[in-house]
Amino acid sequence: MSKVLITDKINDLAVQIVSQVATVDNLPTMDEDKLCEIIGDYDAILVRSQTKITAKIIEKANNLKIIARAGVGVDNIDVAAATQKGIIVVNSPDGNTHAAAEHTIAMMMAMARNIPEANASVKKGLWERSKFTGIEVYNKTLGIIGLGKIGSHVLNVALALGMKVVVCDPYANKEVVERLGAQYIEHFDDFWPLCDFITIHTPKTKETAGLINTNTINRMKKGVRIINCARGGIIDENALSKALEENQVAQCAIDVYEDEKNIDKSPLIKFEKNAILTPHLGASTDEAQINVAVDVANQVVDVLEGRNATSAINIPALKPQKLEAVKDYMSLAQNLAQFASQLTEGAIKEVNIIVSGLLAKLDVSPLEIAILKGVLSANMIGINYVNAPIVAQKRGIETKVSKTNESQTTISLTIKTSTKTTTIKGDLIGKNIQRIIELDNYNVAIEPKEHMLIVPHINKPNMVGSVAGVLGSCNINISAMSVAKNDVSNKSIMIFNIDSKVEQETLDKISSIDGVDNPCCINLV
Repeated sequence: MSKVLITDKINDLAVQIVSQVATVDNLPTMDEDKLCEIIGDYDAILVRSQTKITAKIIEKANNLKIIARAGVGVDNIDVAAATQKGIIVVNSPDGNTHAAAEHTIAMMMAMARNIPEANASVKKGLWERSKFTGIEVYNKTLGIIGLGKIGSHVLNVALALGMKVVVCDPYANKEVVERLGAQYIEHFDDFWPLCDFITIHTPKTKETAGLINTNTINRMKKGVRIINCARGGIIDENALSKALEENQVAQCAIDVYEDEKNIDKSPLIKFEKNAILTPHLGASTDEAQINVAVDVANQVVDVLEGRNATSAINIPALKPQKLEAVKDYMSLAQNLAQFASQLTEGAIKEVNIIVSGLLAKLDVSPLEIAILKGVLSANMIGINYVNAPIVAQKRGIETKVSKTNESQTTISLTIKTSTKTTTIKGDLIGKNIQRIIELDNYNVAIEPKEHMLIVPHINKPNMVGSVAGVLGSCNINISAMSVAKNDVSNKSIMIFNIDSKVEQETLDKISSIDGVDNPCCINLV
């Protein structure tokens, strides 16, 4: 039975869900050395933001199949190291969407109406109405950096409050932004001067780290108000502190920080009046904690039971929106690739993929991943959807994808090595019956199965009977077969579905049949 480790404070529902398929150890947050000692025993680990999954830990994780982060960010996980080792990293991108968006709006409103300071004043027995005169957000311009799910929800609420909204996000579509009712701004130089309020909803990356700094703050409208409930490090806190002192920034509302373990060292904590600071509360609602726990727990169960995760960070090609349209062809693609790879000789240099029919109208990147997995699995262990593209790249395997306008929906592969080229083509009958319909120069018709035997031979009488006789004498049952003739030569090919693996001794007997040429056993896993 699989073993799963849950650390940090994750809702108990996660334990209940995962316990249905695995043994679960629910332990407190651990440091790197302690995790290194025990991680080798586990097939999966669920964490929040406190536990750091480093490359050192991943190196010791010999059984780990999935790292699940109960939340949106994966800053605490070395995704590159996990990908290199073929470990799936998942998060819960939707579980705390409403919580984070609502916290953003709450921070904006609290800042605009001076609510924290007014609350503190009244509790001291004071009545200072004029001191806490605020501003209205109505008709003000809110600038949103990053229009993902959270940013989009903030946009909708802001519009409902009567705000104008501008969006700057290089990955957003202008038409989509405008359809939502906002204005799309392509360049930050044009974005900064427009905003009365700026809110951040982007991950911390090389491009976004330090995005708000002295230079960019000086380009903003004087008296701008800044909210960050996304990730620490996107704002240069020293630059923001100086801008608050100089009134270039009127107020800020911050939920995330550059160094949350040493918050006392942040230059922002000295501001009593114009800085609202909260301790990373964006996802801290009862509902959000339940949502993210259930989401990642279900993904862990899916992976442990051989299904795909719905929110894999390091398999972007297998995101649900891409996978759904082509999912029925994933197994066929992998089987075709694994089948053909076992017929090749030498190191694979190139894989050409041609799709037709309905597939020609779709994004087939998930099929490309499945094909690479099949190609590499023929001769390597430990290959999965995560590491297949990386291993292929390291081996210098070039992948090309093209589409044709043929009406029949098929997948065709050509695998090239330095010495041989192998071509295979397949389709589906109905929704899930796979067929190999071409193999090199032969038109065939057989379903790919776990154990198969290919017997090239001279086209003459009694060849099928002779091969079948050897298989029968070795107690190997034939469940299906296909025979095809090459129209330009006197050669034919038999393909058998058999119930067990063919051992070398049996292959030698088949090879000794007059007219047989280099039989081959195919094993699909």
